Amino acid sequence: MLRIALFTYSTKPRGGVVHTLALAEHLQALGHQVHVFALGKDQRSEFFRPTSVSFTLIPIEFIPLDQETLDDRIQRYIQTYYQYLLKVSPDAFDVYHAQDCVSANALWRLREDGVLTGFVRTVHHVDDFTSPSLIECQKNSILRPDYRIVVSRHWQKQLADEFQVDSSIIYNGVNLDRFQPATPAERLAARSQLGLDDQFVFLNIGGIEPRKNSVRLLRAFQAVQPALNAQGRRPVLLFVGGDTLLDYSPYRNEFFEVFDRSHLQIDQDVFFPGVVADEQIPLLYQAADVLAFPSVKEGWGLVVLEAMASGVPVLTSDLPVFREYLRSEENALLVDPASDAAISAALRRLVDDHELRHRLALAGPATAEKFSWTATAKAHAEFYDSIQADTLANQVPQKCLTLEGGA
Repeated sequence: MLRIALFTYSTKPRGGVVHTLALAEHLQALGHQVHVFALGKDQRSEFFRPTSVSFTLIPIEFIPLDQETLDDRIQRYIQTYYQYLLKVSPDAFDVYHAQDCVSANALWRLREDGVLTGFVRTVHHVDDFTSPSLIECQKNSILRPDYRIVVSRHWQKQLADEFQVDSSIIYNGVNLDRFQPATPAERLAARSQLGLDDQFVFLNIGGIEPRKNSVRLLRAFQAVQPALNAQGRRPVLLFVGGDTLLDYSPYRNEFFEVFDRSHLQIDQDVFFPGVVADEQIPLLYQAADVLAFPSVKEGWGLVVLEAMASGVPVLTSDLPVFREYLRSEENALLVDPASDAAISAALRRLVDDHELRHRLALAGPATAEKFSWTATAKAHAEFYDSIQADTLANQVPQKCLTLEGGA
């Protein structure tokens, strides 16, 4: 049994936090002792969903970005994390594993102080930050860890090419008990609960932000919507999610300027439920006809796997990370995320081509079954054992392993 500490930056339903909780729970199910650390409003707060894993929330004051610069916020978050972890016994855990740059920078400082002997960082993806503090935070969180995990071959190559560091691949998983194809009755019930009727529902999960390509998706939907309306089944687009550490106000302003110039109507053509309760996520997939997810950058695509497991046809971007497990027109429809026209054409095709939609809906669960959180947790446990062996042998070379989670 290993004593494992996992570290994340938030309690909100962002991809890294979703990953952390799922990994922690499945490592615990394998018999390991797991504790999660995160920044929270206060110690009485909770994660976005209940969890069986023990956790500590490090109190952090939320200061609006009009009263604090992003650079100051990042430095304050790192310092708060670091100061708190100084009080944690270094012998409390066998493995210290950061899931984000904030906690990784705190752990790096502890190691430099001689408090820790080493730590692991999972790099989910590399962002194109403009904030000096975030650029430095990300760089240190990639260069300074003793061991690195990535969630795809694409990011392993990126770290090697851009930062000249090795990493080990462990794929993400999906909860196959929670996400399953809906029966006709479940579909009707989900649509009723969400206030939908017989519309053709395009679902987007992730919030309005540059990486999610929200403006292009909106313009593509706007371009194709009149023609689809004329066919008799009114299409609607749902933008779900959006709780983030970063300030995307300029991009959101651009998004709503495009929206205001369009013919589209809120709560008629486009819905903005924002961050929804965790228990509603399966309902969204049950109600959806298509997941419209033309992101310009992803680590692996947890949302894509959840939709596929739910039997929802997926429209997503033709990116290297997605080509690791998707084949266009076989289990998803891949498009050029930089082209409004390509996204529009794909939206229309998925409405018109019933055979394609049916084929993708059937192929999705078969693909998702190859990726389970249990397999992901087992691969992590093997990785932890390997670095424990290195520690015992007084060795610290990077290991370049591929421990791919499977069914």
